[in-house]
Amino acid sequence: MAQLEQAAAGAAAIRIRLDDALAARGMTLTELSQRVGITVVNLSVLKNGRARAIRFSTLAALCAELDCQPGDLLSYEPGGAEG
Repeated sequence: MAQLEQAAAGAAAIRIRLDDALAARGMTLTELSQRVGITVVNLSVLKNGRARAIRFSTLAALCAELDCQPGDLLSYEPGGAEG
């Protein structure tokens, strides 16, 4: 059970910086959705940190469209599980 709790805490330490990438490019979530073929709802779940997983193909599509690296969209912030 301790491993499961550690995994959950680790997942909570992952931060999504999709807002920053969109703002830097002057792009809306709706526009990104249309360009990559992912629903606005699914992108919103990701953007708001409620997603528990992301497919590499989704991450690759976002990086291709936003001309960025995965590390530009994801960060690990240990101890930041709350918030």
